[in-house]
Amino acid sequence: MTHGFNRRSLMLGAAALPMAGTAALAQQATITGAGATFPRPVYERWGQQAREALGLQLNYQSIGSGGGINQITNRTVDFGATDAPLTEAQMRERNLLQFPTLMGSVVLIVNLPGVADNALRLTPELLVDIFLGRITRWNDARLVETNRELRLPNLPISPAYRADASGTTFVFTTYLSRVSDTWRAGAGAATSVQWPVGNGARGNEGIANTVRNTPGAIGYTENAYATVNRLITTQLRNKSGRFVTPVMAAFEAAAGFADWTRPGFAADLVDLSGDTVWPIVSPTFILLPTNPVADRVVGSRNTMRFFDWAFRNGAEAARRLEYIPLPASVQDQVRAAWRQVRDPSGNPITFTA
Repeated sequence: MTHGFNRRSLMLGAAALPMAGTAALAQQATITGAGATFPRPVYERWGQQAREALGLQLNYQSIGSGGGINQITNRTVDFGATDAPLTEAQMRERNLLQFPTLMGSVVLIVNLPGVADNALRLTPELLVDIFLGRITRWNDARLVETNRELRLPNLPISPAYRADASGTTFVFTTYLSRVSDTWRAGAGAATSVQWPVGNGARGNEGIANTVRNTPGAIGYTENAYATVNRLITTQLRNKSGRFVTPVMAAFEAAAGFADWTRPGFAADLVDLSGDTVWPIVSPTFILLPTNPVADRVVGSRNTMRFFDWAFRNGAEAARRLEYIPLPASVQDQVRAAWRQVRDPSGNPITFTA
């Protein structure tokens, strides 16, 4: 299913609603969250809209999934955000509830003079060898063979990777580990890995800026950052052997295979079969304490109010930023799971929609 949006015409900075006045903002309740940069564009857009609709002010710090997990573990924010799901044991140990908010895709971005958007074709093998440092120039014979119709520049390849603990890195390295035994036995899959080659940058924003400013660069980022920064993306050969372009129809094809029955709703959408499937798609998650202290109860309640509102009203904004909304049935499962969040007296924290 496609939605008719032009991915290169989207501008993240355009607010969906007028900004509230300073006096009005001072009277609004504030919820604080920190973590993944992967969903930052859509959380900020939802925050702009919910400011007027709910009277809630969202203060979201996109510091990376690792930072979000640490801050919610230390109870310094109302919610944490991560693209790398916690295990059932980790959630239990930290008294955290994990739930998804939507799905997004990781894409490859390049800065290659003379190469048009989505013209470059990459195979899993080529991609792994680029990030292993085995392929070092864009006119390498293997790249030329896969891209006979292109005139690839004689430029050194400059890989860019996340320098911070990152859920986007977890998703991308999970993909590399699925398609390469060498990668799995070496760097492996984690929020931070020892990259064989390349230059680090902080946040999806940092990766986007690095690639945009470096001829010959290649990096990985959440699709919204490629869209907003008008960066050149690539095709990628999927598990079924088809080269696919990073468009909404390909993301939704992968999302259709999601299995939400795993603990913490940790559906796995990486390297799935299907002719039209984009191979690097993932949910993104919120972490809430199941036992918030007294002065965080209101923050937990308002966090649930915010995401309940986003489920009911935020799908269009999410799609315009090329995220994939959760199915309604999963949203209802999330609402049911929220009853695990209890106040210091042991009562479920409820809210009015």
